[in-house]
Amino acid sequence: MSLRLQSEDGARVPESMATQNKPLVLVVEDEAALATMLRYNLEKQGFRVEEAGDGQEALTRIAESQPDLVLLDWMLPVLSGIEVCRQIRRRSLTRDLPVIMVTARTEDQDAVRGLNTGADDYITKPFNMEALLARMRALLRRSNVVPAKGRLTFHDIVMDLATHRVQRGTRSLHLGPTEFRLLEFFMQHPRRVFTREELLDAVWGPDIHVEPRTVDVHIRRLRKAINEEGELDVVRTVRAAGYALDTQPI
Repeated sequence: MSLRLQSEDGARVPESMATQNKPLVLVVEDEAALATMLRYNLEKQGFRVEEAGDGQEALTRIAESQPDLVLLDWMLPVLSGIEVCRQIRRRSLTRDLPVIMVTARTEDQDAVRGLNTGADDYITKPFNMEALLARMRALLRRSNVVPAKGRLTFHDIVMDLATHRVQRGTRSLHLGPTEFRLLEFFMQHPRRVFTREELLDAVWGPDIHVEPRTVDVHIRRLRKAINEEGELDVVRTVRAAGYALDTQPI
């Protein structure tokens, strides 16, 4: 029995169009059994899936058909996941591509290294599939949903919510999905101090388990993206309290 797909007005939607509307996930994994398991579970949840078995193949597939999200194994043949992530962030067409690093490494410094390289999130093997899906959906919500029309302004920074563009003065800012959401939240609540836990709930979501130090990594990345030499650093660190968007020193 074939499934009839309909749009909101009752018209039948071609199955090829419905398929194209599904998020495309690139699974970069050299363990065939794990790649097969991920493909099965992701397709079951409504994702389209492509696979790459090494770092160089991953970059080729990203260039050919840019995915909506990349699940990137740390330890890969040819090019490591860390190097793949670096190259993704260096290229203008992919610098905002959501990346989740999948790693067998459990040391905190390894996780921080992955985030510093440009990953938006990480998960350690062995992982719970529901936890991975929750992280993927949270990232896709932040990167793909176009907010209501409007603009946010603070100091010399302007954020256009309709076009998903940010400018500081005459300079365009290039933010990853997490940094964009972080700045949007700050600009919605200027001068208010938020703890790391409050930022995790607001930006990552209350159901996503992320270490508080992850906030520090993304704050550093946000500062690097919005500040040039000679410009005021508007992200204020409040010792033993958290962070605020503010033009006034402590």
